[in-house]
Amino acid sequence: MSSELRVAVLGYGLAGSTFHAPVINAVPGLRVTAVVTRSEERAAAARAVLPGVEVLASADEVFAAPERFDSVVVATPNRTHLDLARAALLAGLPVVVDKPLAVTHDEGQSLVSLARESGVLLTVYQNRRWDSELRTLQALLADDALGDVHRFESRFERWRPVPKPGWRESGDPADAGGLLNDLGSHLVDQALHLFGPATSVYAEVDTRRATVQVDDDVMVALTHASGVRSTLWASAVAADLGPRLRVLGSAGAYVVHGLDGQEEALRAGRTPADPSWGAVPESAWGRLGAGDDVRPVPSLPGAWQEFYVQWRDALLGAGPVPVDSADSVRVLAVLEAARTSSREQRVVALAQS
Repeated sequence: MSSELRVAVLGYGLAGSTFHAPVINAVPGLRVTAVVTRSEERAAAARAVLPGVEVLASADEVFAAPERFDSVVVATPNRTHLDLARAALLAGLPVVVDKPLAVTHDEGQSLVSLARESGVLLTVYQNRRWDSELRTLQALLADDALGDVHRFESRFERWRPVPKPGWRESGDPADAGGLLNDLGSHLVDQALHLFGPATSVYAEVDTRRATVQVDDDVMVALTHASGVRSTLWASAVAADLGPRLRVLGSAGAYVVHGLDGQEEALRAGRTPADPSWGAVPESAWGRLGAGDDVRPVPSLPGAWQEFYVQWRDALLGAGPVPVDSADSVRVLAVLEAARTSSREQRVVALAQS
Protein backbone atom coordinates (compact mmCIF):
# COMPACT_ATOMS: atom_id res chain seq x y z
CA MET A 1 0.00 0.00 0.00
CA SER A 2 1.11 3.58 -0.61
CA SER A 3 1.58 6.00 2.31
CA GLU A 4 -1.84 7.46 1.48
CA LEU A 5 -4.58 4.85 1.18
CA ARG A 6 -6.47 5.25 -2.08
CA VAL A 7 -10.28 5.20 -1.89
CA ALA A 8 -12.74 4.84 -4.77
CA VAL A 9 -16.22 6.20 -4.01
CA LEU A 10 -18.94 4.52 -6.05
CA GLY A 11 -21.71 7.05 -6.50
CA TYR A 12 -21.51 10.81 -6.05
CA GLY A 13 -25.03 11.77 -5.10
CA LEU A 14 -25.90 13.02 -1.62
CA ALA A 15 -24.22 10.11 0.18
CA GLY A 16 -21.00 10.09 -1.79
CA SER A 17 -20.52 13.84 -2.10
CA THR A 18 -21.66 14.89 1.37
CA PHE A 19 -21.38 12.02 3.86
CA HIS A 20 -18.34 10.15 2.55
CA ALA A 21 -15.85 12.02 0.34
CA PRO A 22 -15.28 15.11 2.53
CA VAL A 23 -15.03 12.98 5.67
CA ILE A 24 -12.55 10.59 4.04
CA ASN A 25 -10.33 13.42 2.80
CA ALA A 26 -10.29 14.98 6.28
CA VAL A 27 -8.62 11.86 7.73
CA PRO A 28 -4.80 11.79 7.48
CA GLY A 29 -3.65 8.81 5.47
CA LEU A 30 -6.81 8.49 3.38
CA ARG A 31 -7.59 10.11 0.04
CA VAL A 32 -10.41 9.82 -2.46
CA THR A 33 -8.58 9.12 -5.70
CA ALA A 34 -11.56 8.07 -7.83
CA VAL A 35 -15.28 8.76 -8.02
CA VAL A 36 -17.72 6.75 -10.11
CA THR A 37 -20.57 8.72 -11.67
CA ARG A 38 -22.14 9.05 -15.10
CA SER A 39 -23.43 12.55 -14.35
CA GLU A 40 -21.39 15.35 -15.93
CA GLU A 41 -22.69 17.73 -13.28
CA ARG A 42 -21.59 15.49 -10.43
CA ALA A 43 -18.26 14.81 -12.16
CA ALA A 44 -17.59 18.55 -12.33
CA ALA A 45 -18.56 18.94 -8.67
CA ALA A 46 -16.16 16.16 -7.66
CA ARG A 47 -13.26 17.66 -9.61
CA ALA A 48 -13.93 21.04 -8.01
CA VAL A 49 -13.52 19.83 -4.42
CA LEU A 50 -11.38 16.66 -4.62
CA PRO A 51 -7.87 17.54 -5.81
CA GLY A 52 -6.60 15.20 -8.52
CA VAL A 53 -9.63 12.92 -8.39
CA GLU A 54 -10.27 10.62 -11.33
CA VAL A 55 -13.86 10.35 -12.50
CA LEU A 56 -14.92 6.96 -13.85
CA ALA A 57 -18.12 6.11 -15.66
CA SER A 58 -18.53 2.59 -14.26
CA ALA A 59 -17.69 0.65 -11.12
CA ASP A 60 -16.42 -2.09 -13.43
CA GLU A 61 -13.38 0.11 -14.11
CA VAL A 62 -12.55 -0.07 -10.41
CA PHE A 63 -13.05 -3.81 -10.12
CA ALA A 64 -10.99 -4.44 -13.26
CA ALA A 65 -7.96 -2.71 -11.72
CA PRO A 66 -8.11 -3.44 -7.99
CA GLU A 67 -4.36 -2.85 -7.59
CA ARG A 68 -5.03 0.88 -8.09
CA PHE A 69 -7.12 1.15 -4.93
CA ASP A 70 -6.92 0.21 -1.27
CA SER A 71 -10.63 0.52 -0.47
CA VAL A 72 -14.03 1.00 -2.07
CA VAL A 73 -17.04 2.90 -0.70
CA VAL A 74 -20.49 1.90 -1.97
CA ALA A 75 -22.55 5.11 -1.82
CA THR A 76 -25.18 4.20 -4.38
CA PRO A 77 -28.96 3.56 -4.09
CA ASN A 78 -29.91 0.81 -1.65
CA ARG A 79 -30.97 -1.76 -4.25
CA THR A 80 -27.43 -1.75 -5.74
CA HIS A 81 -25.54 -2.35 -2.48
CA LEU A 82 -25.54 -6.14 -2.74
CA ASP A 83 -24.14 -6.43 -6.26
CA LEU A 84 -21.52 -3.71 -5.88
CA ALA A 85 -20.29 -4.91 -2.49
CA ARG A 86 -20.09 -8.49 -3.76
CA ALA A 87 -18.09 -7.36 -6.81
CA ALA A 88 -15.69 -5.42 -4.59
CA LEU A 89 -15.14 -8.39 -2.29
CA LEU A 90 -14.57 -10.73 -5.24
CA ALA A 91 -11.99 -8.25 -6.57
CA GLY A 92 -10.22 -8.38 -3.21
CA LEU A 93 -11.07 -4.77 -2.34
CA PRO A 94 -11.99 -3.89 1.27
CA VAL A 95 -15.39 -2.24 1.17
CA VAL A 96 -17.47 0.26 3.13
CA VAL A 97 -21.18 -0.02 2.35
CA ASP A 98 -23.48 2.85 3.15
CA LYS A 99 -26.37 1.73 5.33
CA PRO A 100 -28.36 -0.42 4.98
CA LEU A 101 -25.87 -3.16 4.15
CA ALA A 102 -28.42 -4.77 1.80
CA VAL A 103 -32.16 -4.88 1.22
CA THR A 104 -32.81 -8.16 3.04
CA HIS A 105 -31.33 -10.10 5.92
CA ASP A 106 -30.35 -13.00 3.64
CA GLU A 107 -28.57 -10.66 1.22
CA GLY A 108 -26.67 -9.06 4.07
CA GLN A 109 -25.68 -12.43 5.50
CA SER A 110 -24.42 -13.53 2.08
CA LEU A 111 -22.07 -10.53 1.99
CA VAL A 112 -20.80 -11.18 5.52
CA SER A 113 -20.17 -14.82 4.65
CA LEU A 114 -18.34 -13.89 1.44
CA ALA A 115 -16.15 -11.39 3.28
CA ARG A 116 -15.21 -13.99 5.88
CA GLU A 117 -14.51 -16.68 3.27
CA SER A 118 -12.39 -14.37 1.15
CA GLY A 119 -10.60 -12.67 4.04
CA VAL A 120 -11.53 -9.20 2.75
CA LEU A 121 -12.63 -6.44 5.12
CA LEU A 122 -16.28 -5.37 5.06
CA THR A 123 -17.96 -2.68 7.17
CA VAL A 124 -21.10 -0.54 7.11
CA TYR A 125 -21.26 3.24 7.42
CA GLN A 126 -23.20 3.60 10.65
CA ASN A 127 -21.74 7.06 11.16
CA ARG A 128 -24.41 8.08 13.64
CA ARG A 129 -22.77 5.97 16.31
CA TRP A 130 -20.50 9.02 16.48
CA ASP A 131 -23.27 11.61 16.89
CA SER A 132 -22.71 13.97 19.79
CA GLU A 133 -25.67 12.75 21.84
CA LEU A 134 -24.74 9.07 21.35
CA ARG A 135 -21.14 9.68 22.40
CA THR A 136 -22.29 11.65 25.44
CA LEU A 137 -24.86 8.99 26.40
CA GLN A 138 -22.23 6.25 26.14
CA ALA A 139 -19.99 8.23 28.51
CA LEU A 140 -22.88 8.64 30.97
CA LEU A 141 -23.67 4.92 30.80
CA ALA A 142 -20.01 4.08 31.43
CA ASP A 143 -20.13 6.30 34.52
CA ASP A 144 -23.41 4.71 35.69
CA ALA A 145 -24.93 8.20 35.78
CA LEU A 146 -28.41 6.88 34.97
CA GLY A 147 -28.40 3.77 37.13
CA ASP A 148 -30.18 0.82 35.55
CA VAL A 149 -31.63 1.96 32.23
CA HIS A 150 -35.12 0.65 31.53
CA ARG A 151 -36.29 2.76 28.59
CA PHE A 152 -34.57 4.26 25.54
CA GLU A 153 -36.51 6.62 23.27
CA SER A 154 -34.91 7.88 20.07
CA ARG A 155 -36.29 10.01 17.23
CA PHE A 156 -35.33 11.29 13.82
CA GLU A 157 -38.33 13.43 12.97
CA ARG A 158 -38.93 16.03 10.26
CA TRP A 159 -41.74 18.19 9.01
CA ARG A 160 -41.70 17.62 5.24
CA PRO A 161 -45.31 17.64 4.00
CA VAL A 162 -44.12 18.04 0.38
CA PRO A 163 -41.88 15.07 -0.56
CA LYS A 164 -38.49 15.64 -2.13
CA PRO A 165 -37.86 14.16 -5.57
CA GLY A 166 -35.61 11.12 -5.81
CA TRP A 167 -35.64 7.43 -5.01
CA ARG A 168 -35.49 7.76 -1.20
CA GLU A 169 -38.93 9.35 -0.90
CA SER A 170 -40.60 9.28 -4.28
CA GLY A 171 -39.04 6.31 -6.05
CA ASP A 172 -40.31 2.84 -6.79
CA PRO A 173 -40.65 0.68 -3.65
CA ALA A 174 -38.23 -1.76 -5.32
CA ASP A 175 -35.52 0.89 -4.81
CA ALA A 176 -35.73 0.08 -1.06
CA GLY A 177 -36.23 3.68 -0.04
CA GLY A 178 -38.51 4.80 2.76
CA LEU A 179 -37.75 5.87 6.31
CA LEU A 180 -37.53 2.40 7.81
CA ASN A 181 -34.55 1.56 5.59
CA ASP A 182 -33.09 5.05 5.80
CA LEU A 183 -33.30 6.58 9.28
CA GLY A 184 -34.63 3.34 10.76
CA SER A 185 -31.30 1.68 9.98
CA HIS A 186 -29.57 4.25 12.19
CA LEU A 187 -32.14 4.12 14.98
CA VAL A 188 -32.10 0.34 15.24
CA ASP A 189 -28.31 0.17 15.02
CA GLN A 190 -27.94 2.69 17.84
CA ALA A 191 -30.38 0.81 20.07
CA LEU A 192 -28.71 -2.57 19.51
CA HIS A 193 -25.24 -1.05 19.88
CA LEU A 194 -26.15 0.52 23.24
CA PHE A 195 -28.38 -2.13 24.81
CA GLY A 196 -27.69 -5.40 23.05
CA PRO A 197 -29.79 -7.80 20.98
CA ALA A 198 -33.56 -7.54 20.73
CA THR A 199 -35.86 -10.45 21.50
CA SER A 200 -39.06 -9.02 20.04
CA VAL A 201 -40.31 -6.27 17.73
CA TYR A 202 -43.57 -4.38 17.42
CA ALA A 203 -43.87 -1.76 14.66
CA GLU A 204 -46.19 0.64 12.87
CA VAL A 205 -44.92 1.39 9.36
CA ASP A 206 -47.14 3.83 7.48
CA THR A 207 -47.30 5.92 4.32
CA ARG A 208 -49.02 9.20 5.18
CA ARG A 209 -48.41 11.47 2.16
CA ALA A 210 -50.57 10.78 -0.87
CA THR A 211 -47.82 11.27 -3.45
CA VAL A 212 -45.25 8.80 -2.09
CA GLN A 213 -45.08 5.02 -2.48
CA VAL A 214 -42.80 4.30 0.48
CA ASP A 215 -43.10 4.52 4.26
CA ASP A 216 -42.73 8.01 5.72
CA ASP A 217 -43.95 7.54 9.30
CA VAL A 218 -42.48 4.74 11.40
CA MET A 219 -42.48 3.56 15.01
CA VAL A 220 -40.48 0.51 16.12
CA ALA A 221 -40.60 -0.88 19.67
CA LEU A 222 -37.90 -3.32 20.77
CA THR A 223 -37.57 -5.49 23.83
CA HIS A 224 -33.90 -6.19 24.45
CA ALA A 225 -32.52 -9.34 26.06
CA SER A 226 -31.02 -6.99 28.66
CA GLY A 227 -34.52 -5.92 29.73
CA VAL A 228 -34.31 -2.44 28.25
CA ARG A 229 -37.21 -1.35 26.06
CA SER A 230 -36.46 0.89 23.09
CA THR A 231 -39.04 2.96 21.23
CA LEU A 232 -37.80 4.43 17.96
CA TRP A 233 -39.51 6.95 15.70
CA ALA A 234 -38.75 8.20 12.18
CA SER A 235 -41.17 10.56 10.50
CA ALA A 236 -41.41 13.05 7.67
CA VAL A 237 -44.78 14.31 8.90
CA ALA A 238 -44.02 15.39 12.48
CA ALA A 239 -45.37 18.94 12.75
CA ASP A 240 -44.00 19.20 16.31
CA LEU A 241 -40.69 17.44 16.93
CA GLY A 242 -40.17 15.29 20.00
CA PRO A 243 -36.87 15.02 21.90
CA ARG A 244 -34.01 13.49 19.96
CA LEU A 245 -33.25 11.20 22.94
CA ARG A 246 -34.98 10.41 26.21
CA VAL A 247 -33.24 7.76 28.29
CA LEU A 248 -34.80 6.70 31.60
CA GLY A 249 -32.95 4.91 34.37
CA SER A 250 -33.27 4.10 38.05
CA ALA A 251 -31.10 7.08 39.02
CA GLY A 252 -32.30 9.67 36.53
CA ALA A 253 -32.96 10.60 32.94
CA TYR A 254 -30.94 12.04 30.06
CA VAL A 255 -32.88 14.13 27.53
CA VAL A 256 -31.58 15.82 24.37
CA HIS A 257 -33.49 18.05 21.98
CA GLY A 258 -32.30 18.76 18.46
CA LEU A 259 -30.20 16.87 15.92
CA ASP A 260 -26.45 16.47 15.87
CA GLY A 261 -25.08 19.24 13.64
CA GLN A 262 -22.60 17.30 11.51
CA GLU A 263 -24.94 16.68 8.59
CA GLU A 264 -25.89 20.36 8.42
CA ALA A 265 -22.20 21.34 8.57
CA LEU A 266 -21.26 18.97 5.73
CA ARG A 267 -24.13 20.25 3.60
CA ALA A 268 -22.82 23.77 4.20
CA GLY A 269 -19.38 22.80 2.90
CA ARG A 270 -17.51 22.38 6.18
CA THR A 271 -15.42 19.26 6.88
CA PRO A 272 -14.04 17.46 9.93
CA ALA A 273 -10.68 19.12 9.21
CA ASP A 274 -12.17 22.15 11.02
CA PRO A 275 -10.67 22.22 14.57
CA SER A 276 -14.10 23.02 16.03
CA TRP A 277 -15.81 20.18 14.18
CA GLY A 278 -18.75 18.62 15.97
CA ALA A 279 -18.78 21.08 18.87
CA VAL A 280 -22.20 21.57 20.47
CA PRO A 281 -23.19 24.98 21.90
CA GLU A 282 -24.15 25.06 25.56
CA SER A 283 -27.71 25.99 24.59
CA ALA A 284 -28.07 22.57 22.90
CA TRP A 285 -26.60 20.41 25.68
CA GLY A 286 -28.73 17.59 27.03
CA ARG A 287 -30.04 17.54 30.58
CA LEU A 288 -29.40 14.90 33.23
CA GLY A 289 -31.10 14.23 36.53
CA ALA A 290 -34.42 13.50 38.21
CA GLY A 291 -37.30 15.58 39.54
CA ASP A 292 -36.13 19.06 40.52
CA ASP A 293 -32.47 18.05 40.38
CA VAL A 294 -31.77 18.38 36.67
CA ARG A 295 -28.65 19.96 35.18
CA PRO A 296 -27.17 20.50 31.74
CA VAL A 297 -24.42 18.07 30.72
CA PRO A 298 -21.62 19.21 28.37
CA SER A 299 -21.99 17.38 25.07
CA LEU A 300 -19.04 15.55 23.62
CA PRO A 301 -18.37 16.75 20.06
CA GLY A 302 -19.80 14.77 17.18
CA ALA A 303 -17.07 12.80 15.41
CA TRP A 304 -18.14 11.08 12.19
CA GLN A 305 -14.51 11.17 11.08
CA GLU A 306 -13.75 8.54 13.73
CA PHE A 307 -15.44 5.95 11.52
CA TYR A 308 -12.85 6.55 8.81
CA VAL A 309 -9.98 6.86 11.30
CA GLN A 310 -10.84 3.33 12.46
CA TRP A 311 -11.30 2.14 8.86
CA ARG A 312 -7.84 3.46 7.97
CA ASP A 313 -6.35 1.64 10.95
CA ALA A 314 -8.19 -1.58 10.03
CA LEU A 315 -6.80 -1.37 6.48
CA LEU A 316 -3.33 -1.06 7.98
CA GLY A 317 -3.91 -4.05 10.26
CA ALA A 318 -3.85 -1.85 13.34
CA GLY A 319 -7.37 -2.43 14.67
CA PRO A 320 -10.84 -3.84 14.00
CA VAL A 321 -13.27 -2.43 11.47
CA PRO A 322 -15.34 0.46 12.88
CA VAL A 323 -18.66 -1.40 12.56
CA ASP A 324 -18.86 -5.19 12.57
CA SER A 325 -20.85 -6.11 9.46
CA ALA A 326 -22.62 -8.82 11.47
CA ASP A 327 -24.19 -6.00 13.51
CA SER A 328 -25.79 -4.71 10.33
CA VAL A 329 -27.21 -8.15 9.53
CA ARG A 330 -28.91 -8.04 12.93
CA VAL A 331 -30.29 -4.60 12.03
CA LEU A 332 -31.72 -6.05 8.82
CA ALA A 333 -33.40 -8.83 10.82
CA VAL A 334 -35.10 -6.21 13.00
CA LEU A 335 -36.21 -4.18 9.97
CA GLU A 336 -37.73 -7.27 8.37
CA ALA A 337 -39.48 -8.14 11.64
CA ALA A 338 -40.79 -4.58 11.83
CA ARG A 339 -42.39 -4.88 8.40
CA THR A 340 -43.96 -8.20 9.37
CA SER A 341 -45.20 -6.76 12.65
CA SER A 342 -46.80 -3.77 10.95
CA ARG A 343 -48.37 -5.82 8.19
CA GLU A 344 -49.76 -8.50 10.53
CA GLN A 345 -50.35 -6.21 13.52
CA ARG A 346 -48.54 -8.41 16.02
CA VAL A 347 -45.39 -8.69 18.08
CA VAL A 348 -42.67 -10.63 16.26
CA ALA A 349 -40.18 -12.75 18.20
CA LEU A 350 -36.58 -12.66 17.01
CA ALA A 351 -34.32 -15.69 16.82
CA GLN A 352 -31.25 -15.33 19.02
CA SER A 353 -27.87 -15.91 17.38
